[in-house]
Amino acid sequence: MTARAPLAGLRVLDLSKILAGPYVSQALSDLGADVIKVERPSDGDPTRHWGPPFRGSDATYHLAVNRNKRSIALDLSGEAAREVVHRLLQRADVVIDNFRPGSQLARVFHGPDLVARYPRLVALHISAYGETGPMRNEPGYDMVVQAAAGLMSLTGEPDGPPVKAGFAFGDLGAAMWGLSGVLAALVDRERTGHGASVCTSLYESQLAFHGGFATGYFATAENPPRLGSGHPSLVPYQAFPTSDGHLVIAVGNDVQWQSLCAALALPELAADSRFSVNSGRVEHRREVTGELSRVLRCRPTGHWLGVLRARAVPAAPVRTIAEVYRCPHTAALGMVGIVEHPEAGALEQIAIPLTFDGERPMPRTAPPTLGQHGPEILAQLGYDPETAAELLSAPTE
Repeated sequence: MTARAPLAGLRVLDLSKILAGPYVSQALSDLGADVIKVERPSDGDPTRHWGPPFRGSDATYHLAVNRNKRSIALDLSGEAAREVVHRLLQRADVVIDNFRPGSQLARVFHGPDLVARYPRLVALHISAYGETGPMRNEPGYDMVVQAAAGLMSLTGEPDGPPVKAGFAFGDLGAAMWGLSGVLAALVDRERTGHGASVCTSLYESQLAFHGGFATGYFATAENPPRLGSGHPSLVPYQAFPTSDGHLVIAVGNDVQWQSLCAALALPELAADSRFSVNSGRVEHRREVTGELSRVLRCRPTGHWLGVLRARAVPAAPVRTIAEVYRCPHTAALGMVGIVEHPEAGALEQIAIPLTFDGERPMPRTAPPTLGQHGPEILAQLGYDPETAAELLSAPTE
């Protein structure tokens, strides 16, 4: 193994679709694993069609989370196709699914049953609401669970409606916990020789990220309010308007507060005993943020950044995505790689945010077209060309 492929030799079978499961398998593939993605022959992973924008025939949503994989298109309603999956499972270290609760495929490829049949297998199942409880069989997309798990009640301006997070936080949170569970189970397998059935859900993952919001509620029995970009426990810690944009200022301690007051030439705020400690600033949030907003509106973001950085006050401009990818720091980190896609040509990809001994694993191959590697995969499993062609041409029921 090299620093750029710590999971080289690991075999992953991805039976999932949309975002959470494919994000896990892409992370494993970025780390060197060989990932085979099984898709419906008729239309493949639904995210192939979640556009615009498109590059080639696939939506960019799909292209973002399916690189370094091989695709085979199989109609899993048929026994012959299911046998292909079992041949793949015989060789696999990890299998990932997010089958709809109660569906036929959820029963046929049930994680605990697969681990019983293939004892070294790590089977990851991701659902919307978890394996027990009255909501366990409800369908759910990211935004639905953001609502059900409380995130939307915390997001937005105090006098505005609830707002979803800009990123698919439910899906991506479940992906991170799923990835952690898979890696932990693989480490445990090295010790015990046995795999495991690992489960997580969008709902559980969001509860795990509640952190101080939940513990605050447990202590007070009060719902935390929406604070826009503000922080429930720190002031000032939010975005402020400037003359040409917005600037985030994050004061994490009382020394930084004094530095901020000096940077903004506000000695009267620094001397006000109501604001000298953070608890007082939280109590008087409106007065503090109002005075800071009055001053910061007078000059552009760039001016204030220079002033604040000179005083070591944590601050940053609120950048657009375009500005982020024009930023020299982004370029210096080497987070963007390019792969050649058979339809889209040169395709930019965001690399995994990890380095190993200073080396970042970079994207190796483009997201596959639907069924692109079917003949190759079936040949490796020992199928003759005629049988393989029959399997790959089977209509979807």
